[in-house]
Amino acid sequence: MHKVQSLIPIGNEALNRSNVFRWYFLFRDGRELVEDDERGGRPKFTRTEVNIAAVADLVKNDRRIASRMMTESLNIPKTVVLRILKEDLGKRKLCARFVPHFLTPEQREDPVTSCQDIIAMADADKICLNKIITRDET
Repeated sequence: MHKVQSLIPIGNEALNRSNVFRWYFLFRDGRELVEDDERGGRPKFTRTEVNIAAVADLVKNDRRIASRMMTESLNIPKTVVLRILKEDLGKRKLCARFVPHFLTPEQREDPVTSCQDIIAMADADKICLNKIITRDET
């Protein structure tokens, strides 16, 4: 008995033998569509523009909203909500609140202004720094 080899090179996209038989029987029995049937199981969610806008709206209305509450109200998985918050909206979790990664120009100016005020007070009153009480946090 001789083994017959294929003359056509078959790559990674070829169906295995059991699938070839399964498709053969499906077409023999009258199937006309070549697309796969819809499968059951867990639905797949993606980060659609609608989902991103809905999450952004929830965060805009209530910055302290929990991701679990967003999941329940939007009916999308928590992993999708967290990925939208982090990757699409540029938020990160800080003490149970999502805040922007980067400071606004006004927020960056506040510490500079405070330091300039302290320097101006020290220049005006030479013993000003002696009046400041500091302590160790231990």
